[in-house]
Amino acid sequence: MTAHQTLLPPGWPRPRGYANGVAATGRLVFTAGVVAFDAEERIVGADLGSQFRQVLINTLAVLAEAGAGPEHIVRMTWYVTNRDEYIASLPEIGAAYRELVGKHYPAMAVVQVAALVEADAKIEIESTAVVPA
Repeated sequence: MTAHQTLLPPGWPRPRGYANGVAATGRLVFTAGVVAFDAEERIVGADLGSQFRQVLINTLAVLAEAGAGPEHIVRMTWYVTNRDEYIASLPEIGAAYRELVGKHYPAMAVVQVAALVEADAKIEIESTAVVPA
C-alpha cells in the first residue's frame, strides 16, 4: 500500500529519474546526511559511482530500522563534490539506483558543494520517507 502521489503539472514534461514533487500521508522518517561508510566508518570506494552505491545501501538500512523501504522515499537531497564527476558517473549511478531502489522516483535535488565534512566522501544524501499509517 502506498499513500504517495507523484505531482506533475499539466503540460510539463515527465522528468527522468526523479519526480517534480510528491504528496504523501503517513509517518515521517528522516535520515541524516548519509555517506559511503562501512561498518568501521571508513569510506567505501574511491569514485563517486561506487560511493553512491554504498550511500544507497546505508540509507536503506537506516530506513529499514523504521519499517520503511525504498518505495517510501519521497525526497532526497544529494550533495556532490564534483558536478563533472557526477555527470560522468550517471550510468553507474543509474544502475545502482535501479538495482537497489527500483523504478521509484522521489522528488530530488543534486547540489554541488565545495567539500563534505568527511574528507574522502564524494557524495552525501539526506532522505525523507513517508510510511503509510
